Amino acid sequence: MTALFRYPVKGLSPEPVDNVEIATSGFFPGDRLYAIENGDSGFNPVAPRHQPKTKYLMLMRDETLARLRTRYDDATSSLTIEGAGEPLTARLDTEEGRRAVEDLIRRFVPEALRGEPRVLEAPPQYRFTDSPTGYVSLINRASVQALEDELGVPVSPLRFRGNLLVEGPAPFAELEMLGQVLEAPSGLRFKITKRTVRCAATNVDPDTAERDLDIPWTIDKRFGHRDLGVYMEVIAGGGLAVGDSLRVVG
Repeated sequence: MTALFRYPVKGLSPEPVDNVEIATSGFFPGDRLYAIENGDSGFNPVAPRHQPKTKYLMLMRDETLARLRTRYDDATSSLTIEGAGEPLTARLDTEEGRRAVEDLIRRFVPEALRGEPRVLEAPPQYRFTDSPTGYVSLINRASVQALEDELGVPVSPLRFRGNLLVEGPAPFAELEMLGQVLEAPSGLRFKITKRTVRCAATNVDPDTAERDLDIPWTIDKRFGHRDLGVYMEVIAGGGLAVGDSLRVVG
């Protein structure tokens, strides 16, 4: 396990973590807890249904978001945002805090807004993932390296916004592992359920916020598909840490 990342707010910056405890049938801890609605999405927190990512602010359309640097504090539900003038720290569990973030978004990306921005919080047993079954996402470093070799320029794995970054499998080997089970030393088990189809969000450099590559088209042209990485379901809970190895079970 090379690295672990969470994305507390959909579309905003990643946070590296050293270790996590993941529950059976659970989500990656602290991941996609919030989203910023771009006009009325129809999201109902009482009876949540998966919504397409186009209902929210996201890098696929709004690359300027990559200029923001965010940190989320679990204990206080506070989000700190830098890169849009004076740093802002706001509690997302309060109306006042959410309103402060919404006001910042209105000032920062006014041209991206199709209506009023609104900070949405995921209710229990729901997250703002791109896939309705996208509980935990895995990126294979060798697949990213194959893209680097094809493009002739460095490609940051952070373009793919995964939770787990692993080394070892051959390029794109993860795509052929649907249905297989991966086990961590703690007994944590993942079942690989779905290939991840890449979208235009991967064209945005996470450091510069520039839309400088055409990654889906490049994968399609060179490899005959637009997939890199996989989604996984947690079938047995446990701990996971940077440096852990995952082995195929069965």
